Order: sequence, then C-alpha cells, then structure tokens
Amino acid sequence: MTYVGSATHKLHPGDYGFQPPQNPRPTKSPCDAFRSVLLGEAQDLFRQGIMRGMVSAFGPGQVPKYVWCVDAAGEVYEAKTRPERETRYHGYRIGPDERDMCRYVLKEWMQRCR
Repeated sequence: MTYVGSATHKLHPGDYGFQPPQNPRPTKSPCDAFRSVLLGEAQDLFRQGIMRGMVSAFGPGQVPKYVWCVDAAGEVYEAKTRPERETRYHGYRIGPDERDMCRYVLKEWMQRCR
C-alpha cells in the first residue's frame, strides 16, 4: 500500500511531481484547500492511519478501500484506492458536508492515540 496522491485533488501541487502539476476537478474535494500538504506529510499521515487501524473492512488477500487520518490541526483526511485493481492511494480532506464522518474519525483517532 502506497500513498501517491492525485492531481485531481490538488490546488497547490507542492512536491508531488504531477504532469500536469495540478488538475483540480470541481466534483473532487481538494486535499490542500486550506494549506499545501507536501508528499512526505501525506505519506506519514497515511502510515499513521494504517498503524492506528483507521481502515475500511477488507477480506483476506485484499487491501482496504479507505484509510483515514487526522493532521496536527485536527483536519480529517481520507485516502482511497480501487482495491480490485491497485494498492496506490490518493487522498482528500473530508469537508464540512460530511460532519458526522469527521466527528466519527476524530473520536476514533483520539481513542487510538492513547
């Protein structure tokens, strides 16, 4: 499982090396709407989510479709892949339109930090 990002979720491409460097789509949630998230930080957050078990259900020999994490400022992110085809993930910030999911992920994250 690897976090690689996606230009369709970027307003500020940072150090991802995408070609074109950014290609935000109006229907996609940008992961960097509030601040630029560099690749190393995104990969670290992805690892933390996995280490804390913040993943969707998955079967034997499969990978989870989703990994969730929370940054130092309390912003909730979701990484996603197509588990039937790949193990490369891209992520985005979970926005205010999904308040219940944000609350759930924050609660679980804090409980698993102990």
